[in-house]
Amino acid sequence: MNTEERLIDLEIRLSRQDDLVDTLNTQVYRQQKKIDELEALCAAMAGRIRELAVMASQKNTVVDERPPHY
Repeated sequence: MNTEERLIDLEIRLSRQDDLVDTLNTQVYRQQKKIDELEALCAAMAGRIRELAVMASQKNTVVDERPPHY
């Protein structure tokens, strides 16, 4: 393999690696965005559960009561 062929091979490899890095960066960005959305949803759900627990305690009801069909 001569010098020119080696240089072309290296340029091709570099080009493919650049494309792979761009693809991976895009995927990481999308995953982080989804994680942020899920964290916000979990925080909202936790807040709602706390609200329901406070409302139940004010009404003197049992929150974890078994349903009648058990």
